Amino acid sequence: MTQIYHLLFLFTSILSISLFANKNRPNLVIIFADDQGYGDLSCFGSTTIKTPNIDRIAKEGRKFTNFMVASPVCTPSRAALLTGCYPKRVGMHQHVLFPSSTKGLNPKEYTMADHFKSLGYATACFGKWHLGHHKEVLPTSNGFDTYFGIPYSNDMNHPDNKGKPKSGADGMDILWSDPESTLTKWKTPLFEDEKIVELPVDQRTVTRRYTQKSIDFIKANKDKPFFIYLPHSMPHIPLYVPDEIRDPNPKNAYINTIEHIDAEVGRLLKAIEQLNLSKSTYVIYTTDNGPWLSFRHHGGSAGPLRDGKGTTFEGGQRVPCVMRGPGIPAGTVCDELMGTIDLLPTFASITGSLLPKRNKIDGIDASGLLTGKGQSKRNEFIYYTSRGEAEGIRQGRWKLLIKKKRGQGQGKRELFLFDLLEDMGETNNLASENPKMVGKLEQRMVLLDSEIEKNARSPWYKK
Repeated sequence: MTQIYHLLFLFTSILSISLFANKNRPNLVIIFADDQGYGDLSCFGSTTIKTPNIDRIAKEGRKFTNFMVASPVCTPSRAALLTGCYPKRVGMHQHVLFPSSTKGLNPKEYTMADHFKSLGYATACFGKWHLGHHKEVLPTSNGFDTYFGIPYSNDMNHPDNKGKPKSGADGMDILWSDPESTLTKWKTPLFEDEKIVELPVDQRTVTRRYTQKSIDFIKANKDKPFFIYLPHSMPHIPLYVPDEIRDPNPKNAYINTIEHIDAEVGRLLKAIEQLNLSKSTYVIYTTDNGPWLSFRHHGGSAGPLRDGKGTTFEGGQRVPCVMRGPGIPAGTVCDELMGTIDLLPTFASITGSLLPKRNKIDGIDASGLLTGKGQSKRNEFIYYTSRGEAEGIRQGRWKLLIKKKRGQGQGKRELFLFDLLEDMGETNNLASENPKMVGKLEQRMVLLDSEIEKNARSPWYKK
């Protein structure tokens, strides 16, 4: 009998300790914009776009100036954030998924949502998924308790991506001038969990609805830890905002859209504050890749960086990032190298939890960078093209890019070597002056890419 009482006491003690630890674990909200450039926030130098609410995250926390995404396009970038891996390691590296695609992120992968769920968190995804629209690979099969959003980009049509309106900046002007076009020119679906609940989705109100879903989820789970992944559909084209705030001038469409997102961020921050959760909640705002420059005033700005979406120049993969939360010093700037692939191991560390060893990841614990009490453990970063080819590498201040020359015959290539500390705009090619550095970096890039390719895991395929 004494032994039974002892076991019961031990079980009760473990349970109470577990519940105490669970209650005191921080919440996490990741807001992930789509195609927003490095220069599209006031706190990153924009003089045309006003973003006081996102700027507030920086003022109350940290701004990260060397924050990288693992691909210059949507699908692979999102796979990297959720798994802590370069997209090639999880088989999600070959450009973006379409309504006709028959693959997705393998549910056998261990996502951020899986990890937080294992710790007793409530988990939700509200927004653009783009990691597979089939039931077997939707957010609810990848660690999220609930999902509300579009399954792929907002310029894609259910079920076969046919019948789309004119593209390009001129085509977007026409759509912006006709707000009803969201219902008459598109067939983008809106999902709730595994079912389509709106076809076509009214894109004018979807940014607001994602935010409201997030607020409602926080209110429902305020007494337990929660993880919200809020990947906005915007400002990926076509751009839409609520009718009552729409600027009719298509030249201002992008500005209007970003400022609407900022207002919704403000609503979310206010809700967190009203529930007295500010001191226990991390809020991260960043984006999936650089701006879609070919869409001109419907696309964003890379600010001081070179080029944009779809390229391995900095404008394609260095993105704005601001974070606030427990232990993050207010009004500070971090210039050290970090990326979305580091978020999973970083927040595992912050929550005092261990990641399973069954799946190797490429992310590194960067919790010291959040608090300002440690240096970066990341000294290198591989640049993969939108098709998953290793095209460059960064080590410290040095960045090498090896680009194939078009129409020049097989084996022809162009070398770029930049000192990013002195030349973040990548204007001064030092390759011819530093052949030893070029050789060293290329050798390292090939070695790292070969390991990833050798140990790559398969995505999910529809049978």
